[in-house]
Amino acid sequence: MLDKRKFYINGEWVDPIETKDLEVLNPATEQPIAVISMGTAAEIDRAVAAAKKAFATYSQTSVEERLALLEKLLSIYKRRYDEMAATITMELGAPATMAREQQADVGVGHLQGFIDALKRLKTRDRLPNGDVMLREPVGVCGLITPWNWPINQIALKVVPALATGCTCVLKPSEFTPLNAMLYAEMIHEAGFPAGVFNLVNGDGVNAGAALSRHKDIDMMSFTGSTRAGIAVSRDAAETVKRVTLELGGKSPNIVFADADLEERVAGSILECFNNSGQSCDAPTRMLVERGVYDKVVQIARRVGAEARVGDPAKEGSHIGPLVSHIQYGRVQVLIEAGIAEGAKLLVGGVGKPEGFETGYFVKPTIFADVDNTMRIAREEVFGPVLAIIPFDTEEEAIAIANDTSYGLAAYVQTGDPKRAERVAARLRAGMVHINGGPHRYGSPFGGYKQSGNGREGGLFGLEDFLEVKTVHVPDAA
Repeated sequence: MLDKRKFYINGEWVDPIETKDLEVLNPATEQPIAVISMGTAAEIDRAVAAAKKAFATYSQTSVEERLALLEKLLSIYKRRYDEMAATITMELGAPATMAREQQADVGVGHLQGFIDALKRLKTRDRLPNGDVMLREPVGVCGLITPWNWPINQIALKVVPALATGCTCVLKPSEFTPLNAMLYAEMIHEAGFPAGVFNLVNGDGVNAGAALSRHKDIDMMSFTGSTRAGIAVSRDAAETVKRVTLELGGKSPNIVFADADLEERVAGSILECFNNSGQSCDAPTRMLVERGVYDKVVQIARRVGAEARVGDPAKEGSHIGPLVSHIQYGRVQVLIEAGIAEGAKLLVGGVGKPEGFETGYFVKPTIFADVDNTMRIAREEVFGPVLAIIPFDTEEEAIAIANDTSYGLAAYVQTGDPKRAERVAARLRAGMVHINGGPHRYGSPFGGYKQSGNGREGGLFGLEDFLEVKTVHVPDAA
């Protein structure tokens, strides 16, 4: 078992002030793989002090200096790429193929996207009225990241902070801390000055809240549940710090009769099940036009029955376990609720798949004849669970799609380009995927309503970490 009790503060690995150990478990075996320390307010104070001191000089570095550091970090990440993928498989349970092709890849893609954006960023601009507008780093940033796409969210927060001249304190999820500590090693090797990046492990109630409340933190960037995002916002309000949030989702996927049903229904189900369903933007509500509803249900039953769970250490397209016993329990409760409320169970259901009694494995589950008032249609399940809902008209589809407190992503499947554009314009979501269109590095990621505020990735992601200063100059002679 790995000893990972130290924190990365002010350019070195340091012992905790107070010993509070937590075992990190492999979700496929339920066995401990490492022990970490759970940080307290005292460690947060220490890390914030280091970041505040470093900000005085790092904020004055040039774009060229920061680009050189980011390019070095990119080179190191590529060299240690396989190590990152293996770490995420071990602590998250992401299957080896998926961890290598998706989970680890985001560390390259987002970093390159920010490098490209930084090269385009204007930090000084002359306004039409003659005034000068400057973009300056917002300050010391508190970053709280989740377990489901761990290095994805770390890259989307740490990289823009470092790119814009901010300094930061990262608190990763205590369920998946090892990839964050590996990333800290890479940042150290890249040569970022001491105190610019700091890492303190811990939970949200203690370390996370201490970070959100800290008077010397100028900005909080949080990704996680809407409930926890509200708590971060409340804690941050006392000092009126900037807060950006990337929260939950209950993304609608509208399937029209003129779509390529075999391709798009199957693709949508696999996307819903990807990462064991633990994605905030997963297409978990499939809205199907009534004329093809029975055919779509047949396709869904077949594709769902073919989905397999398996050992995440092995290569393949199988589904891994959920991250923890807590998440497993939440998903079971919602599957039970779907059955109790009268949804038609096509495949899956409660309990673990046969042969996987050890580990937090869930049966890939699909419900048909779902009403949008049911819990499985309104609550974020965060497991491999799909709800299929019929609709009659385009207007009704849009109404059902928007009838949610979330607004992160939406999906449209249709053979009519004009309809795709028309419907996309009316969906209250931060991102709309048409006929399998993927999210690309450098594009803004974020949502409407209770899915958060702010955008991550590319130029928009940099701007979240920048203040705008207007310099009023004398009139020209």
